[in-house]
Amino acid sequence: MTVDEKTPPAKLAGFDVHIAYGKRYVVENFDLAVPPRRFTALIGPNGSGKSTILRTFARLMPATTGTLLLDGHNISQLSTRETARRIGVLLQGPVAPEGLTVTDLVQQGRYPHRSLFARWSSEDQSACEEALTLTGITDLADRSLDSLSGGQRQRAWIAMTLAQQSEVLLLDEPTTYLDLEHQIELMKLVTMLVERQGKTIVAVLHDINQAARYAHNIVVLKAGRIIASGNPGEVISAKTITEVFNVDTMIMRDPVAGTPLCIPL
Repeated sequence: MTVDEKTPPAKLAGFDVHIAYGKRYVVENFDLAVPPRRFTALIGPNGSGKSTILRTFARLMPATTGTLLLDGHNISQLSTRETARRIGVLLQGPVAPEGLTVTDLVQQGRYPHRSLFARWSSEDQSACEEALTLTGITDLADRSLDSLSGGQRQRAWIAMTLAQQSEVLLLDEPTTYLDLEHQIELMKLVTMLVERQGKTIVAVLHDINQAARYAHNIVVLKAGRIIASGNPGEVISAKTITEVFNVDTMIMRDPVAGTPLCIPL
């Protein structure tokens, strides 16, 4: 894939990207076009490069070679503040200072939009209140993060990311620590953000069936390379799952959603 007039429109794109830790490449020959206003899920076994790709798109680590684009512009040429305004990211295992309340954490999502000495605005307040409401933790606003369950803390971090009000959200295993009810709520929230607010969301997911049911686009990775990419019906096949995860499966039609349903044999 090359960058030219024939390249389909994409919100995020990577061309001939290689990413290395020291001398060891973890992502090679990576070409990807993330469609705008869609939910794209990255799936694959541990060590396949999913989190590394998210970190690189967020400019938290550099690509060794290749080009990364946001709306057709080289991400490396954007300022740190501009990147933070346009790309929100939630990584695995985030850590907050001891004693921080949920409100304190969520308010940090507004930093990219505020100058050093700017007063807290009604727009900032509205963004934080909306984020708390969307994640269902308004009643936890005054609680210390240290006092929350793992699932509650995860929702607080998601709320902070939403308060950033960026057009792109990169979520690394966002359902971690969430029980089944809250996993479903989060997936519905992601769907709503895409359909009603026009967000472009890329998330690392481990649950194949969850990805198939909720994502518009799925990218399957193995050993730092894309094995398959497209809509769930195109991507989720018994052959691909066996190749990537080394597990024999039967692929059925989800009787509720009509999406592929992966049954291990």
